[in-house]
Amino acid sequence: MSKGHDRYHERNCGLSIFGKDLVRRSGAHCELCGDHGVKLHIYEVAAVSKLPDLNHCLMVCDVCFTQIEKPKSQSQDNNHWRCLNHSIWSEVPVVKVLAVAILKRVAEQDFWAVQLLEQVYLEPEEREWLAKVQLP
Repeated sequence: MSKGHDRYHERNCGLSIFGKDLVRRSGAHCELCGDHGVKLHIYEVAAVSKLPDLNHCLMVCDVCFTQIEKPKSQSQDNNHWRCLNHSIWSEVPVVKVLAVAILKRVAEQDFWAVQLLEQVYLEPEEREWLAKVQLP
């Protein structure tokens, strides 16, 4: 196997140790759209260190995961992201930062996202973090 695959597998194993804490924090709901009773994935935002960090992870459903990871697919639905109206006010910084990053991408195509972004307030450290986030 390749070194890249080994590093990927090792990182995913490291992330999985946060599973219980993330489910507890999220209440077993997608932290972006609020969906529950569905399979959730651990999503890591702007990894900056070698070791996984709980504060850079959140739980997302299949729909949100696919919309984030494959934005150019035919299943892309910008209206799905209207749910971010709630997520941008999250007290969990990683949720807020990812929600704003997604809204910035959606705002390139839909005016409602521009209007929502105008309402957002980010702390200075959240703005710095947002600048490092690069969505696929």
